[in-house]
Amino acid sequence: MEQALPYIVHLDADAFFVGCEQARRPELRGKKCAVGGTQRGIISSASYEARACGVYTPMPTSQALRLCPDLIMIPHTSGLYGQVSEAMFDLCESITPWVQRNSIDEGYLDLAPCGLKTLAEIEGLVRGLQQRIWDELRITVSMGIAANKLVAQIASKLRKPQGYVVVPVGTEREFLAPLSIGKLPGIGAKTEAALAEFRLKLIGDIFGRSEYELQEALGSDWAAVVAMARGEDDRPVETTTPEAKSYSQQETFAEDVGEFAKIERVAKRMIDELLPKVRADGKRVRTITVRVRYGDFTQTSQGKSLAEATDLEAPFYPLVGLLLREAWNQHRKLRLVSVRFSGVEESGAQLEMFAQGDEKRRKLAAVMDQLNLGGTSAGVSRGHQLGSRKRD
Repeated sequence: MEQALPYIVHLDADAFFVGCEQARRPELRGKKCAVGGTQRGIISSASYEARACGVYTPMPTSQALRLCPDLIMIPHTSGLYGQVSEAMFDLCESITPWVQRNSIDEGYLDLAPCGLKTLAEIEGLVRGLQQRIWDELRITVSMGIAANKLVAQIASKLRKPQGYVVVPVGTEREFLAPLSIGKLPGIGAKTEAALAEFRLKLIGDIFGRSEYELQEALGSDWAAVVAMARGEDDRPVETTTPEAKSYSQQETFAEDVGEFAKIERVAKRMIDELLPKVRADGKRVRTITVRVRYGDFTQTSQGKSLAEATDLEAPFYPLVGLLLREAWNQHRKLRLVSVRFSGVEESGAQLEMFAQGDEKRRKLAAVMDQLNLGGTSAGVSRGHQLGSRKRD
């Protein structure tokens, strides 16, 4: 069984507004410059040369000019930053349908649907994207690659500008331990200073402390902070544009499960529950991804795309067992399994050779959908669902 791979990428554009202006005016590269208002305005973005002089966002412009008298101030260019952002995320969506646009200059990618088998393939794809963004848009971005969003985000910010950090699956705690505790989301400068009074300066300082000490230092949210310090994060990458919509479902087991047949039945049941939603929306889907998580919260995914998008269950059933075997080290029990459909398209004409047979299946599926409006207990169930009820 192959080692679990880090499929989550955090992309963080470097000094984005300034980068957009430098792409338009290359003579500004390497200079102390900032985008913002005039004397009574604030700094929206500062070049790394200006940051070295103490200029930061959202410092008042007047203060920035006192710190850095030779600072080149650049007025905002209307419409430019949105256009560059759109083009940047379009490049991201050219390699994976799972792209979350967090803000104009920051987002997440999930590479699970890409069928990548090795860390070298993942790194090659991400390095290639980083280079394409430079070649086509002339802006630099920093990338973090990890098993989840939390660790990927922290990794992307460590070596800016044009940073590139990979955190192999299973090394999250080791990676985070030597970093300052202020690297954790939600811990600002004031909180970081307060925690230093409790001798909590590095993320690793959290471990070995008693529950009482952690409650005293971190308050009622102490358990969530400890989970972050371990590098645990459950959040999926959420696509945020209609054309990138996806359908997903997951199940967390009351006790860890090691029986392949049971996991496969659960995954097939998810297919049966998701595809009616796809049909109801008038959509078809091309890609299925199966994700598994172990008791220690490490996880991995495998995905596969059909040649043609469909709104029928049957083409996806044979893929479930295949993807489970590729994603799951069956020597370990599972805490969670999920199924996700992406590559969403409008329902339209299919290839002539498939149209007639699929239309018959679609009519049957429509009847089942109607019967099951009140839930499967009120309607009809498929064979693998009945098996699940008998033995699970």
